[in-house]
Amino acid sequence: MNMWEIFVAVILGLVEGLTEFAPVSSTGHMIIVDDLWLNSKELFGSEVANAFKVVIQLGSILAVVVLFWGRFMDLLGLRKLKGTSAVKGPKLNLLQVIVGLLPAGVLGLLFEDYIDELFNIKTVIVGLFLGAFLMIAADKFRPKLTAETVDQITYKQALGVGLIQCISLWPGFSRSGSTISGGVLLGMSYRAASDFTFIMAVPIMAGASLLKIVKYWEFFTPEVLPFFIAGFISAFIFALFCIRFFLILIDKVKLTPFAIYRIVLAVVLLFIIW
Repeated sequence: MNMWEIFVAVILGLVEGLTEFAPVSSTGHMIIVDDLWLNSKELFGSEVANAFKVVIQLGSILAVVVLFWGRFMDLLGLRKLKGTSAVKGPKLNLLQVIVGLLPAGVLGLLFEDYIDELFNIKTVIVGLFLGAFLMIAADKFRPKLTAETVDQITYKQALGVGLIQCISLWPGFSRSGSTISGGVLLGMSYRAASDFTFIMAVPIMAGASLLKIVKYWEFFTPEVLPFFIAGFISAFIFALFCIRFFLILIDKVKLTPFAIYRIVLAVVLLFIIW
């Protein structure tokens, strides 16, 4: 294992950590960086590269777990969320999260092989454009606010977000971009939609990652462990910072600036592959 390989791992982890939970498509950025610059497939082969991407995604997931630890303990009934014991009214529960997860989870399992075939720069460009228009529409046509916090989300809103999340199975659309946009269009505040997005991300991403770990288990060899560990740590650290910053930023700037970035990136990619 040489320094270039460790550098590749850290950069890919950085890209994953910074883009996984921002509405800009982490999958799209990973494909772009790896295909156009780093090409980890040439270093270790496509199967090891795919296994590596699962590992760094787990690093990002761990960051969400750390930041939302109290909320997850509350959802599982293991500990009351600090400050909620005296609060009256509804509170986000585990069933609402499951309702939000089911649509994309079922489609992902049914069409996993077909979805895997979509992972290339051309499909990412399409996803970047269409996802940007959805985000602009969310800013422009958002209805009256009915859920200011994540605890005020209804089952109907949870299901609606879950259905909209299905379009994120197309590479480049962005899971967080689609679900935050969907939540806003369904009457959630930007912060409530973001919180719900991050909470839903953990089980659906962890489940998908575990299935892929089983699939690629034979490629987790001692020779590539330093590469995997460097990427995991990098993704975890950068995801921690990105999530904290994003949750502060989203109520102030809304989604349109992210949409403009996506459109610019898609145009640049069109020129690159033309």
